[in-house]
Amino acid sequence: MYDELKKVIDESNNIVFFGGAGVSTESGIPDFRSVDGLYNQKYKYPPEMILSHSFFMTSTKDFYDFYRDKMICTTAKPNKAHIALAKLEAQGKLKAVVTQNIDGLHQAAGSKKVYELHGSVMRNYCMKCKKFYDISAVTESTGIPKCSCGGIIKPDVVLYEEGLDDKTVQGAVKAISKADVLIIGGTSLNVYPAAGFLNYFNGSKIVLLNKSETQFDSKADIVIRDPIGQVLGTVVE
Repeated sequence: MYDELKKVIDESNNIVFFGGAGVSTESGIPDFRSVDGLYNQKYKYPPEMILSHSFFMTSTKDFYDFYRDKMICTTAKPNKAHIALAKLEAQGKLKAVVTQNIDGLHQAAGSKKVYELHGSVMRNYCMKCKKFYDISAVTESTGIPKCSCGGIIKPDVVLYEEGLDDKTVQGAVKAISKADVLIIGGTSLNVYPAAGFLNYFNGSKIVLLNKSETQFDSKADIVIRDPIGQVLGTVVE
């Protein structure tokens, strides 16, 4: 299977990578839906509730207590998967990364064209004056981070009850629809609308790198169950 994947990559100059939480687990960032993921841990409130727009608006301090503790990992470093994808982009083979992750590790590895469907913990903005702040505005503050204008600083991440950014969606859909190879990695493909983006693919080869079965397996030309960092690290020179 590795040889097959290497051949597909070698023969294409129009690859798009679509990834989920499984891409970052090898960097020490836990996913949400696995046995030991966030959704199976016990908190004062369910994580789905804490990470909603309405909870952010009504219980901002509780939101930030959880967010700082569980959603930010400043010590995480790009793994072999992130590095391999950045290398493919530098070679002119990979045209875009479309990610459901909010950790900024693709950019940290050197990827330039990244569509972050769910935003990024690296970016934050004042809800009042719209001034942008980096991650230190959250990590180096306590309680509710405030702007110099007095407004509340909000992470530039898509919370439950919020819609995806139109420009990001359009860019991701366009990249996927133009690709001739789509590599899908580290995602259960159960989260919509993101999973629906795969329906825009019109190319020739679909590669699926995921530890467990997905609804998309039957449509894939290559399915590999090994860790993504191991797979991409091996086949990308």
